[in-house]
Amino acid sequence: MSVNSFGRILRFTTWGESHGPALGAVVDGCPPGLAISEAVLQPFLDARRPGQSKFTTQRQEPDVVKILSGVFEGRTTGTPISLMIENVDQRSKDYSEVAAAYRPGHADYAYDAKYGFRDYRGGGRSSARETAARVAAGGVARLVIPEVTILAYVTEIGGDAIDPARFDAAEIARNPFFCPDAAAAARWAQSVDAARLAGSSLGAVVECVATGVPAGWGAPLYGKLDADLAAGMMSINAVKGVEIGDGFAAARLTGEQNADPMRPGDDGPVFLANHAGGIVGGIATGQPVVVRVAFKPTSSILTLVDTITRPDADGVSEASQIRTKGRHDPCVGIRGAPVVEAMMALVLADHKLLHRGQCG
Repeated sequence: MSVNSFGRILRFTTWGESHGPALGAVVDGCPPGLAISEAVLQPFLDARRPGQSKFTTQRQEPDVVKILSGVFEGRTTGTPISLMIENVDQRSKDYSEVAAAYRPGHADYAYDAKYGFRDYRGGGRSSARETAARVAAGGVARLVIPEVTILAYVTEIGGDAIDPARFDAAEIARNPFFCPDAAAAARWAQSVDAARLAGSSLGAVVECVATGVPAGWGAPLYGKLDADLAAGMMSINAVKGVEIGDGFAAARLTGEQNADPMRPGDDGPVFLANHAGGIVGGIATGQPVVVRVAFKPTSSILTLVDTITRPDADGVSEASQIRTKGRHDPCVGIRGAPVVEAMMALVLADHKLLHRGQCG
C-alpha cells in the first residue's frame, strides 16, 4: 500500500518519525530545468519551525533542509528530488508512560489496532512533526506554479474569530499567530497563553487563498480540484474539517444568494461574487481558490484523562489515567498556516501538470 504518497504526476512521499534521526520527502514528477536551491526552500521551513514563541512547542529544531538528489547545477533534473530534515532535539524519555497506556485523542490506539505495534515516541508518523517534510515538498511545488500566489492565515482560535473588516495582510507577519487582525492577535495572546499555563490546548481555523489559478485546472467527477484539495488538507495531522468557498454556510443560502453572477470582461468573465471558492464542477473558474481548514485542539495535555493500558500478553487492558508530558503546541493550528500553504501548492502543481497532459 502506497499510503505515504500523494499526487498523480507531481507525486510526493514523506518518510520519517517524530523522534527518529531525520524525516523528509521525495518529490517525483517535477519538471526539469527549474531553478532550485536549499536557500529557496528554507524560508518555508523557517515559517513553520517550532520554538519561535511561547505560543508553540519549545522543541528547538532548526529544520535545515538538505537536497540529496534530483538537482544539478542549481536546476531540477526531472528525476526524484530527495529532501532531508534532521531531528536534533528529541526527548524520547518524555514518552515513557505513553508506552504503557494510550493517549485519548491521539492515534495511539488506532495505530496499535492496525499494526499491532507503534512508535510511541511523540506519536511517530502521527505527530505534527511530519508536516515539516510536506512544507519542504511544497517549496518544490511552488516552483511549478509561479503564476499562483498562495497565502494562508489563522482566522479563529478557540472559537474567537477575526473581524473581516480589520483584515490586513501585512499584519500576518507581525505576530506569532499568522493573524491578519491585530486586535484578534492581541486577544489570542491571552487565551493561548492561558491554555498553555493550564496545560490545556485550543483549536484553530486556517484559511488559505490561491490567486492566479487559471480557469480550467481540475477535472470532472473523480479528478475534482476541490476533492483533491479536501483530501490533501484532511491528510494533515490534527485536521478535522475542510471547507471550499462558503462551505457549510452555502447550505444556509438560497440559490439566488449562492450564485456567483458574471459579466463580460476584457479577459474573460468578471465574477461579482465567489461563493464557490474558485471551483465549480471540480474545475477552477479563474477566481481565487479559497479553502478553510479546521485544526482540533492539541491532544497532548497535562490534565489527567481516563484511558486504558495497552493489552498485556493475555490481551487484557486495565482502566488507567494519563497526562502527556513533554513539549507540545498549546494550539497546533498556529503553525498550520505554512502546512496548509504547502498542501495547496502541491495539489495545484499536480493539477497544472495534469491539465497540461490532457489539454496541452
